[in-house]
Amino acid sequence: MAFLSDIEIAQQTPMKPITEIAKTAGIDPDGIEQYGKYKAKLDSRAILRSDRKNGKLILVTAITPTPAGEGKTTTTIGLADGLRKIGKNSVVALREPSLGPVFGIKGGAAGGGYAQVVPMEDINLHFTGDFHAIGAANNLLAAMLDNHIYQGNALNIDPRRITWKRCVDMNDRQLRFVTDGLGGKANGTPREDGYDITVASEIMAVFCLASDIDDLKERLSRIVVGYTYDDKPVTAGQLKAVGAMTALLKDAIKPNLVQTLEGTPAIVHGGPFANIAHGCNSVIATRTALKLGDYAVTEAGFGADLGAEKFLDIKCRMAGLTPDAVVVVATVRALKMHGGLPKTELGSEDLGALERGIPNLMRHVSNIKNVYGLPAVVAVNRFPTDTDAEIELVIRKCAELGVKAVLSDVWAKGGDGGIELAKEVVRLCDEEKPDFRFSYSLDLPIRDKIEAVVKKVYGGDGVTFLPAASKEIDRLEGLGFKGCPVCIAKTQYSFSDDPTKLGAPEGFTVTVKSVKISAGAGFVVALTGDILTMPGLPKVPAAEKIDVDSEGKISGLF
Repeated sequence: MAFLSDIEIAQQTPMKPITEIAKTAGIDPDGIEQYGKYKAKLDSRAILRSDRKNGKLILVTAITPTPAGEGKTTTTIGLADGLRKIGKNSVVALREPSLGPVFGIKGGAAGGGYAQVVPMEDINLHFTGDFHAIGAANNLLAAMLDNHIYQGNALNIDPRRITWKRCVDMNDRQLRFVTDGLGGKANGTPREDGYDITVASEIMAVFCLASDIDDLKERLSRIVVGYTYDDKPVTAGQLKAVGAMTALLKDAIKPNLVQTLEGTPAIVHGGPFANIAHGCNSVIATRTALKLGDYAVTEAGFGADLGAEKFLDIKCRMAGLTPDAVVVVATVRALKMHGGLPKTELGSEDLGALERGIPNLMRHVSNIKNVYGLPAVVAVNRFPTDTDAEIELVIRKCAELGVKAVLSDVWAKGGDGGIELAKEVVRLCDEEKPDFRFSYSLDLPIRDKIEAVVKKVYGGDGVTFLPAASKEIDRLEGLGFKGCPVCIAKTQYSFSDDPTKLGAPEGFTVTVKSVKISAGAGFVVALTGDILTMPGLPKVPAAEKIDVDSEGKISGLF
């Protein structure tokens, strides 16, 4: 049998009309706005106002990522399909992919193998235009800010202290630092500026945390874009930009309905990066999935130290959500990389490397169980090269923590490969009740909150605050932002802020270089290590392999 790529599998699998998927989810035909035959926007207001009982919330997270891959999104989709295989009404809720990774390193980002959401090409590219709307709203605010200064600067804004950046949904390192407004008075005020990738924009975070359009407007109005000459914050509300920004977002805020390869309803909406932003799909999408399914399966980006920590400490806190169970995804291959084995040697049995790498998984699982008080299961994505001895070692180590490890084969078998995982998730929901708690209290000072995450979740010894960060924290607390949760931006490749420290490093400190307020989102962002809010393309971008033929058929999206 010839090997098929993800896009070939997706293109060879017949899709159901989106009206049929809506019917499966119990959505009234008048409750969808079709975007072609296989995509639709949902009128989530009617669904959320209904008296339907909420289903169980299942969070899928993972070990610390490696180039060997973990398959978190694939597992999320396969689990939702597996739940339907055992007769459970499941709905999957995912983030929308950013064009940056699609054209950069990853290629596609809608699952893989026989556990995908479709139409795969649309979801990975322009989809329903949400990200374009978010970028337009972001850049409208930037344009109105600079125009305000040009037209007389009634708010007394200091051009040297503007914190708002423009954005584009593309990896483009050339735009990280720019000087604009050049060429004379008619072209604006010269100043240093820069771009973020759209998924790192505060508009994306606001969009994903808003509970409805009124909350969206309130959050947009609170966004701080810079400071005056006398050190007062300037907001989007003061610039009178909120109404127009909301107008650009009024359709985007409606969740998108698509399907898995097996016809499971899938809500794909919003997509903040987890190493920079909070890494979760929209609150509206998650709440809608909870109303539509007895089991709502969602995922949070990168490892559990990033996406899951922010899902739990930020999203759940703000939205009043409590997960009923957590799935931690791991592969033997990735664990052996954490144990120091080169990628070229992952196909050979190496129990020593696996033993050295397993502490990474154990720390993530321990955090879910002991820091957050949530029931957990480990999903082991089995590769053909994994040996029985290696699998047995992972299962035994998980058992020592009181957690079951279940083999998952959803990439090759779709829902059938996720049946055992689905059964364990159902058992956790039925038999083990969450004792959910956050990793820190909002009453703590900002520094203490950051230190709590570093010590409790990362396993570090403490935090070093550079002078600029320390000064900004003092200022933000003086402005009344002490009670906000913290969103730590750090490398996804390590528990520490050093991507070379694999496994479960100890004895490290995390260095906070700078701090900024995302007042609309409602959290304080702490930037650590060498984290960038505008990624760059690799030496050989995935874009080089993407093409389209004369019939309009796309290839190369992995």
